[in-house]
Amino acid sequence: MKLSERPILFVGAGPGDPELLTLKGKKALEEAGLVLYAGSLVNAALLNFCSPGCERADSSGLSLEEQVAIMADAAGRGVPVVRLHTGDPSLFGAVAEQKRLLEEQGMSVKFIPGVSSFQAAAAALGIQYTVPGGNQTVICTRRAGRTPVPPEEDLRRLAAVGTTMVVFLSADQAEAVAEDLVDGGFSPRTPAACVYRASWEDEKILTAPLAELPALMKQHGITRHALIIAGECLASTDARSLLYYPSFSHGCREGTE
Repeated sequence: MKLSERPILFVGAGPGDPELLTLKGKKALEEAGLVLYAGSLVNAALLNFCSPGCERADSSGLSLEEQVAIMADAAGRGVPVVRLHTGDPSLFGAVAEQKRLLEEQGMSVKFIPGVSSFQAAAAALGIQYTVPGGNQTVICTRRAGRTPVPPEEDLRRLAAVGTTMVVFLSADQAEAVAEDLVDGGFSPRTPAACVYRASWEDEKILTAPLAELPALMKQHGITRHALIIAGECLASTDARSLLYYPSFSHGCREGTE
């Protein structure tokens, strides 16, 4: 089947702050005739970038099939369509099935990346997830809840790697998250943090040893819209990257003895 020439644009809305929308995403919103957005997650202020005549539809109460029907109908009439997803569509975005069904109806789809909440959380904490001379891997995952997680991706198994953990969609299971990480090999004293609504005006940052973080989250009533982060990336360190050592040479700089 030949796909439509004008693609439906899946745009990453960023973590919340409208100024963290990409320039390309902003241009897509300005030119859109229909924006289908996740109303329960996307900052409504982003819709101010749309033209006055743009139709706005909230997807939070719609099924997959209803969402696809709205987009396909508008695109079939030549209307520029934007599907606005929170964060970056590639992480927990549920975009693959939308893309597949739209393409089955002859629609083409293009993704415009966005700033993820895990990047905004690192910015809020003032950290880098990878540590010079230490952890070089970041695991972004979630705990099983109403939707399952493959057994081989159980938090306890992933924790055994011993690297930076960023846990999405699990704030309502904070105690179980901490227990799983400890069972997998993390020390109960591992530095940990919760970032609630990263980059929003009501952003909240909590830090504590891993075993104490769930109680702190409960105290502040945080059960959703938050990331749980654990690892040495949150510890104070004087680690230094080899890249900028005077004696380290690379293609743009000669090292010195």
